[in-house]
Amino acid sequence: MPYLHSPESAFYIMQILVSAFLAVLFLQSGLDKVVDRRGNRAYLEQHFAKSPLAGTVGPMFAVVTILEVSAGALSGVGCALLLLTHDSTVAFLGAIVAGINLTALFFGQRVAKDYAGAAALVPYFLLALTAIYLLAEH
Repeated sequence: MPYLHSPESAFYIMQILVSAFLAVLFLQSGLDKVVDRRGNRAYLEQHFAKSPLAGTVGPMFAVVTILEVSAGALSGVGCALLLLTHDSTVAFLGAIVAGINLTALFFGQRVAKDYAGAAALVPYFLLALTAIYLLAEH
């Protein structure tokens, strides 16, 4: 068994934790959009009412929901595969989808002129970028 207090073990633990974190983040958010579709959609329609994206809330909502559930599911399955097989491929794909989703959300927040909301996404985006790096084949 490898020494737990080693750079290799620390790297492996970081891979597991970052994929678990992304799984929780995106599964909770995506599944909330599925379970409370009406409430989330109403919020977004109000949020984007005075922006150029006002007429696109329906398709945007569907795309964001699919991206969030996909990022969360890939990250969750990827975390399990990391634990069982040490293979980071699926978790890596989850991190990529997470980054794409956060970029889409950031775009929407900026167009809606919700600069505080956009700024709040930056730490999550940096985490997704870190996850992509950590989960890449080295």
